Amino acid sequence: MTVPTLGAIVLDCPDPMALGAFYARLLDWDAPTPEDGWASITGPDGRRVDFQEVADYAAPTWPSGERPQQLHLDLSVADLDGAHERTVGLGARLVDDSHKTFRVYLDPVGHPFCLCAC
Repeated sequence: MTVPTLGAIVLDCPDPMALGAFYARLLDWDAPTPEDGWASITGPDGRRVDFQEVADYAAPTWPSGERPQQLHLDLSVADLDGAHERTVGLGARLVDDSHKTFRVYLDPVGHPFCLCAC
């Protein structure tokens, strides 16, 4: 087949196991599997998120344009307030709650992501 399928989403970071553990807890997936400079988490449906070590990692400066976000994850939730409490408790930082149906957070190393009750 000539049509590609999505294999994984890969996030650069300073510590793949630490960031992988954050997202594993956030998504309630199994703990990350390590490799040299790399970690992966896989959801029950086979979706995968990978984390790649970058020695001179610099977090996005979103929303300013110095270092743009480059990508972000939209995570669907049924209970926005409950998911907010859990997400902040895991180490994320709320940066925008001005919208009725979604909120924007930064993960522990500065990648933006959204919780969406859309």
